[in-house]
Order: sequence, then structure tokens, then C-alpha cells
Amino acid sequence: MIADLQCVVLDCAEPGQLAEFYRLLLGGTVNRPDRRWAVGDDWATLHASSGLVLAFQRVADYQAPRWPDPARPQQFHLDFAVTDPDRAREEVLAAGATLLDGGSDSRSWRVYADPAGHPFCLVRH
Repeated sequence: MIADLQCVVLDCAEPGQLAEFYRLLLGGTVNRPDRRWAVGDDWATLHASSGLVLAFQRVADYQAPRWPDPARPQQFHLDFAVTDPDRAREEVLAAGATLLDGGSDSRSWRVYADPAGHPFCLVRH
């Protein structure tokens, strides 16, 4: 092993708003003091309840992914385990997510976009 994952960084137009969206999804603390980085208008963090750290950095002229358009690919996506996909759907939509692919009732996952356009999946756990 060469390294440990420190955090996952998402480019966006509004770091603070995106950090709050993921706080609603995962719990935790936005912009908790941490010696590894400074927060500000261009950088926000979320120390999630699970121990995961997400960071959000402002990018000038940010271009959101357009799933599944290969001209503007998703670049990466996050999968989140949920016990009740229907309840989770309502909560993420209320928090500002967009449903990209609702799939069928027999499928265990659905695809959403966060407020900055990054695709993520809610997967039945």
C-alpha cells in the first residue's frame, strides 16, 4: 500500500452549497477545522458521520456532467447504500438532487445528480 484515501474532491461552482447537500445526505460537519486544509469561498469540506471526507472546490466556468452524454461524461460517481430507496429518493430530491434514471422497481439502484450535476447512485442495501 502506498497511500490512504484522504478525501474525494468534487469540482463545482458553489462549494458551500454542495457541502450542505452532502451533509443532508450523509450527516456530519461542514467545514470542521482540520489541519490538512483551509476552508473558504473556494473550498469547503464535509466530515461525514461515517468518517468519509468529501471536499468541494470552486472551478471557474464549471461545466456539469451530462449523464449519460459522452461529450460531457460523469468523470466519476459515488454510490450510497440505503435501506429504503423510496424514502431516500424523496429526501435527496427535497435536498436539491435531480433524478436521472429511476430504473425499474426490480432494479436495486437509481441514478441522481447532485445540485452541481455530479451523478450518484442510491443503492438498496
